[in-house]
Amino acid sequence: MDTSVSNEDFLATVATKSNGAALRGDYEHMDAHYVVQQDWDAYTEAEHELWRKLYQRQLALLPGRACQEFIDALEKMDAADGIPVFEKTSKELFAATGWTIVAVPGLIPELTFFDHLANRRFPVTVWLRKPEEFNYIVEPDVFHDFFGHVPLLFNPVFADYIQRYGQGGLKAMKLGGLDELARLYWYTVEFGLINTAEGVRIYGAGILSSGGEVEYCLTPGTKSRHIRLDIERCLRTLYKIDSYQETYFVIDSFQQLFDGTAPDFTPLYEKLKTMDVLPANTLLPGEVELLPAPH
Repeated sequence: MDTSVSNEDFLATVATKSNGAALRGDYEHMDAHYVVQQDWDAYTEAEHELWRKLYQRQLALLPGRACQEFIDALEKMDAADGIPVFEKTSKELFAATGWTIVAVPGLIPELTFFDHLANRRFPVTVWLRKPEEFNYIVEPDVFHDFFGHVPLLFNPVFADYIQRYGQGGLKAMKLGGLDELARLYWYTVEFGLINTAEGVRIYGAGILSSGGEVEYCLTPGTKSRHIRLDIERCLRTLYKIDSYQETYFVIDSFQQLFDGTAPDFTPLYEKLKTMDVLPANTLLPGEVELLPAPH
């Protein structure tokens, strides 16, 4: 399969989804698979200082909220003092789970993204947000991608799940199932919660790299739902991109994710075509809210 996508075609596609395709990254210096050089020496001291502030803020929020696998991996990565060198972490990651990091200019085409994941390459954006975007950023930057996503790639089971997701994405493109499969990534990799012996904890990168949602998503009594993950249910559920999530799906283990994506999704995509999508804040009959309001 040719997984290269022309920059012109990609930007034309983005233009239909956003305001003038105003992507932040430098798409002039990349190869056919959207890979660039990190150019670590080009980062300024101000950018390293901003990274340190972001890192320390998130680190303070993690105890009692993030899953232990994430916290343990983050400590070993030793990335608190400034924007990390991808090559160094990539070597450590490859030794642990066979994954590598590839530097990308920003958002990349779905086909290219899935191909990277299917071949155990995780795309990490090279640019860092501006100080005025400290609390919120529209496009994923290096802090979101590296701090939020890379630590759990050191976990063998979760790393295998991400590869399987990439393989499923390549297949979904042929079957017309991209919208549905994107919901699985959103509700697990980006905004997933996990049951542990100590209680519900966060593993989703979109939450772990956020200043406010780390606390919000685990607060009982909000308007958001917290329900056990069911793959079919997840693939039917719409999500919000401009606010805290109105539904969080909770897994019991990373093995559950891996096993849940083992079956062929072809009949599932066919079934979903006959079913209505569900609003983000839906609670179906029989579903239990896992973080009920305190009495």
